[in-house]
Amino acid sequence: MAKETKYTEDNIRSLDWKEHIRMRPGMYIGKLGDGSSPDDGIYILLKEVLDNSIDEYVMGAGKTIEVSIHGTKVIVRDYGRGIPLGKVVDVVSKMNTGGKYDSRAFKKSVGLNGVGTKAVNALSAFFRVESTRDGQSASAEFERGELINTERLEETSRRKGTKVSFIPDETIFKKYKFRNEYVAKMLKNYVYLNTGLTIVFNGEKYYSENGLKDLLSENISEETRLYPIIHLLGEDIEIALTHSKTQYSEEYHSFVNGQHTTQGGTHQNAYREALVKTIRDFFGKNYDASDIRKSVVTAISIKVMEPVFESQTKTKLGSTEIGGGLPTVRTFINDFVKTRLDNYLHKNPDTASKIQQKILQAERERKDLSGIRKLARERAKKASLHNKKLRDCRVHLSDMKKDNRLDTTLFITEGDSASGSITKSRNVNTQAVFSLKGKPLNSYGLSKKIVYENEEFNLLQAALNIEDSIENLRYNNIVIATDADVDGMHIRLLLITFFLQFFPEVIKEGHLYILETPLFRVRDKKDTHYCYSEAEKQEAIKSLRGKVEITRFKGLGEISPNEFKFFIGEDIRLDPVMLDKEVPVEEMLSFYMGKNTPDRQKFIIENLKVELDLVEEN
Repeated sequence: MAKETKYTEDNIRSLDWKEHIRMRPGMYIGKLGDGSSPDDGIYILLKEVLDNSIDEYVMGAGKTIEVSIHGTKVIVRDYGRGIPLGKVVDVVSKMNTGGKYDSRAFKKSVGLNGVGTKAVNALSAFFRVESTRDGQSASAEFERGELINTERLEETSRRKGTKVSFIPDETIFKKYKFRNEYVAKMLKNYVYLNTGLTIVFNGEKYYSENGLKDLLSENISEETRLYPIIHLLGEDIEIALTHSKTQYSEEYHSFVNGQHTTQGGTHQNAYREALVKTIRDFFGKNYDASDIRKSVVTAISIKVMEPVFESQTKTKLGSTEIGGGLPTVRTFINDFVKTRLDNYLHKNPDTASKIQQKILQAERERKDLSGIRKLARERAKKASLHNKKLRDCRVHLSDMKKDNRLDTTLFITEGDSASGSITKSRNVNTQAVFSLKGKPLNSYGLSKKIVYENEEFNLLQAALNIEDSIENLRYNNIVIATDADVDGMHIRLLLITFFLQFFPEVIKEGHLYILETPLFRVRDKKDTHYCYSEAEKQEAIKSLRGKVEITRFKGLGEISPNEFKFFIGEDIRLDPVMLDKEVPVEEMLSFYMGKNTPDRQKFIIENLKVELDLVEEN
């Protein structure tokens, strides 16, 4: 019989605000991460500080926000009203304290719960807040949420506003670094949603005059737009819309009160319904919803009173009400789209004609593919049942509600030994493995039909659940895990081509990564170091005493499961696949994956020489 565990007053603990945040950071900022993913915690910390500055601008105070990030230190300076000087310490260190509870001071704000800057404070090794107003200033400094210094100046010539500086705690965010690309995207979204606002990031200015129209212009090149971007602007709602000539699936950018709701929510669902209904009514045809929305690239932003989000990180709207005596979110959006989009299509018959042609083309393709899709789904289901390709994680196998999709990862690998090592060493709760058989097909220039006819692509598509949209993507992180040799690089390129050709939003939304694995193992009798570069190898050799054994890993299959667990666990290193905004996807694919040309031959020869030089140096 099991020994009874004592349960007494000694087992009861009361945590103060900072202890609770530091013990359960995921409750406040989602996943932690090292900065390789756009939804990692260090960007949530930045967002929480920025949201307060944005709210100042929304309330008509301060037209410029300055952001600087150098190494691990972040500084955000706004020129708003400034925190009331007597409350500078309280608003960053007392839970449920803030101005957002008083609707006279903040209306339709981003931050509502009085938690954001407290989480930043508690999770930072260093945190400083300084407020200036009425010719006076007050500041407070903290270390891991603990107040270490306060200062009050009766007279100052500094401009009014708030300045926050912080350094995320490396004991919580392991080996992190900020990626400027992710920060820039966040800041651009802020200016798109707040026309007239200027944000200066490390000296570079971001500003938008056309709101969501500018956002779409950034995300879809003029050459691939089926028709000019439709831009509809109303009170508390804004929509930008076009269709892509080359993209197959739907792409949505949705926002609530300036918050990027990456997981959608009630507003995005309502918009998708409204779009279908309006198009059907305009043409007087009961077109299939999937044909109407196929290839759509669109953005929607709404403002609501006291929004309810499904998590503290505010990535999915749960509200059904707009507030302020207005109708429901669904009715509000439907009425706006029905009126404004219908009017636009009547005034722009050329655009309306192109939309109808696109719908009819999608309908033909869907019917042509219907038989193939049915067989492909049956094959995918059968393969899944027999577990031939996918070793799923328990989040999906047992529908573990407590696990968030943000934590899930799918490793795509090639070869029995590599997939076997990852499968044995993975976290079975959140990490899944998809095994490739040989090199994938070069899908450049091929139609969507090939996705269903090719077993590898069909099963991968089914595993990810992205056939029609990435809205229900089953894994937040898709990681290509191949050898760092010529064949491995080729497989990477072919997989990236597959996503760019058929599901580019997987890359645009920051879901695709390359797994970095160590090149060397350096050890002596007591310690072992795994090194990802020649420099790290030399450092390891210097740090060890006595006889040193050095192993050069030639492929993933050479790394045992016992070792692999170190590379896909807390210390996993991921290199995100990012798109160069200056080069259109079609042009990029044509250069790298199209017919062999003298220009590409020259590029390969020149870059191969660089690689060979690096190998010789190592």
